[in-house]
Amino acid sequence: MPELPEVETVRRGLAPVMEGQVIARAHVNRPDLRWPFPDRMAERLTGKRVIALRRRSKYVLVDLSSGETLIIHLGMSGRMQISGQTIGDFHHEHPAPAKHDHVVFDMEDGARVTFNDARRFGAMDLAATDALEDHWLIRDIGPEPLGNGFNEAHLIAKFAGKNMPVKTALLDQKLVAGLGNIYVCEVLHRAGIDPRRKAGRIAAPRVASLVPLVREVLTEAIASGGSSLQDHRQTNGELGYFQHNFRAYGRENAPCPTPDCQGRIERIGQSGRSTFFCRQCQR
Repeated sequence: MPELPEVETVRRGLAPVMEGQVIARAHVNRPDLRWPFPDRMAERLTGKRVIALRRRSKYVLVDLSSGETLIIHLGMSGRMQISGQTIGDFHHEHPAPAKHDHVVFDMEDGARVTFNDARRFGAMDLAATDALEDHWLIRDIGPEPLGNGFNEAHLIAKFAGKNMPVKTALLDQKLVAGLGNIYVCEVLHRAGIDPRRKAGRIAAPRVASLVPLVREVLTEAIASGGSSLQDHRQTNGELGYFQHNFRAYGRENAPCPTPDCQGRIERIGQSGRSTFFCRQCQR
């Protein structure tokens, strides 16, 4: 499932095409994805100007002139594809409709944005913009890791007394928004912290050290267009390439890249997910 860097990459790709533009016509080609689309969704989107594109955790938020916000979750395989746009000397023509093109936005200037989702685990909903923070998908999400609300004091307080493994704690979206399996593995490897350690047993200075590392890993991943392991594509169809910089994730049996470490990357299961770490330098 796309994590914060992949979703932020998609948001940045959509912004030049959608922000300030009118959705001339919205096409909704099926009644549901992960759950039913909101009532009259195509009608409520058609003719509305896109005021801004934002991101909250793993959701793209499209603020509309109607006072509503479209909430988009990409799910496992969702892609936002742009066509009909001239970039430099190249014009990307609209492709023929594909089987899994579930929602299509035809913009007033001729650009088209298509939401394609082969596995149909994605989702969309509409909510009043001024009440968005109360929406059931949004209201319990923790602070953004690249924002001021995510800081050393917050993380130390949230870890205090927790008996769960540190990796599980960092995956808790109520504690910090947008982190998933890939980037938590990478952060803990850089921090030299064993993912099995109980969060509440880690000394406060080590907990505090995770904050800049979370920001560092996410910033690097966004600059690389995210990580493409299976389905993720940028809006122009290109792959992300942060996976080439992984130090731990997916590198089972590879030598640990930490300087002077003689260990190898191992894979274990935690809460139904694969965890990759070095037993020798992550303590």
